[in-house]
Amino acid sequence: MNQIRIPSGVTRPPIAFIIIGACIALFGLGFMLQVNDPSGRQITAMFSELALWPVQHPYFAPWQLVTYAFMHGGISHILFNMFAVWMFGLPIEQTWGSRRFAMFYLACVLGAAVTQLVVQWLTGSAWPTVGASGAVFGLLLAYGVMWPNNRVFLIFLPVPIKAKWFVLIYAGIELFFGLTDIMPGIAHFAHLGGLVGGGLLMMAWGWRPGMTWKR
Repeated sequence: MNQIRIPSGVTRPPIAFIIIGACIALFGLGFMLQVNDPSGRQITAMFSELALWPVQHPYFAPWQLVTYAFMHGGISHILFNMFAVWMFGLPIEQTWGSRRFAMFYLACVLGAAVTQLVVQWLTGSAWPTVGASGAVFGLLLAYGVMWPNNRVFLIFLPVPIKAKWFVLIYAGIELFFGLTDIMPGIAHFAHLGGLVGGGLLMMAWGWRPGMTWKR
């Protein structure tokens, strides 16, 4: 099986930690705004500026293609995503280096955003999107490609499973939920868009299905 060697070179602090810190800071700011303004006007203004709105909505702005990924809608939402950034993102960054990792994370964020905007345009949805879940799916793909036989054990998964199968199963579940709308209110296609965005960048770097990456 072919391998691609990528140089390391992680800066300090790691980009993964900066992402986690920025998400936590914005979540904390939103909480303080909500406490100081029980009417919710301040936090609504914050979300109107930073969340990803449909292109046809008057609140839409270009920077939202990135800022939405640093916003989260609840404690479980941010905890799950930040745990995933730490668990999967940090070893990827340690292997690729911070610069390449930052490029990859941004590609996943943009891939998820563009996919969500297209889906909203097709469906006429007017709801904003927040969260790093799309980027997390891209990280899952990279982790599964780099360490396909590493076993992943998560709280909601009662038995450990190889990373490559975890990524495929999870992607299949998201596709099923997106097509059937069994779990509305979750941007399932945005998750898949993050995976596709990361995969396209990896292919631009020379990866092809069947190849693995080595430090």
